[in-house]
Amino acid sequence: MKNDLQQILLTEEQISRRISELGLEIDRHYEGKEILLVTLLDGAIVFTADLIRNLSIPLRLDCIRVSSYGDSTDPETAPRILSSLKSEVGGRHVLLVDDILDTGNTMKRVHDEVLARDPESVHSCVFLDKPERRQNDFKADWSGFSIPDEFVVGYGLDYAGQYRQLPFVGTLKPSVYE
Repeated sequence: MKNDLQQILLTEEQISRRISELGLEIDRHYEGKEILLVTLLDGAIVFTADLIRNLSIPLRLDCIRVSSYGDSTDPETAPRILSSLKSEVGGRHVLLVDDILDTGNTMKRVHDEVLARDPESVHSCVFLDKPERRQNDFKADWSGFSIPDEFVVGYGLDYAGQYRQLPFVGTLKPSVYE
């Protein structure tokens, strides 16, 4: 699996340090409030698990499954919500958590879906941000790392269902996906 990598962009140590910082920032923002943390499946599982261990505010966890890449390296233009939330959103502080903010289409779609359910507030936190690829004006409230426009895997991010278990973020050799 490591032979498929071109380079490591973010080490395990860099990731751990930044998630700890994000936890402090989010705790400060929501001090005295309970949040409904909504993770976007499947990619954000690893990030979400580490993030919630770095939060001290009260929270409830829910998941929403969205399809945006399939077996491709390019996100679909119209993300599909495959399964919705189980929790009541009305009147709650909602924090959307995703692995990567790329075109912005997936997060915008989920944000609009949650906003239509009358929450008290909706904010977003993404592990990785690729601002060069944005196709709309969506901007995350918290971002772990800004990265260049390269296809990345590891730490929950995959290519065709593989590489999620890597403890770091790296780029694939083009020969793997071409």
